[in-house]
Amino acid sequence: MRQEGKELCKKGEYGSAFEWYTKAAELGDVEAQFQLADLYRNGLGVEKDRGREIHHLEEAAIGGHPYARFNLGCLEGANGRTERAVKHLIIAASLGYDDYQSADEGI
Repeated sequence: MRQEGKELCKKGEYGSAFEWYTKAAELGDVEAQFQLADLYRNGLGVEKDRGREIHHLEEAAIGGHPYARFNLGCLEGANGRTERAVKHLIIAASLGYDDYQSADEGI
């Protein structure tokens, strides 16, 4: 299901991709959760919605998605919650995320 969403995104068919990612996310696919967050962040196939973006990032992070955890850390840092940001970034590192050059942008 997620693969179908990915292929549709490549074609610019974001509304249909959203439907497939949603189905996959409902079945516990954490990468699909992460992709839904991306669609909400960029307003692709859906209205931009920061709250829904964060919801899907949190769901993906809880499921062990390192990039979702990293993005949450950057969001927390940008909102002045440095302690929470650092916790997210430490967890992201423990999950295998190692691109910390961009972390300075969030904290």
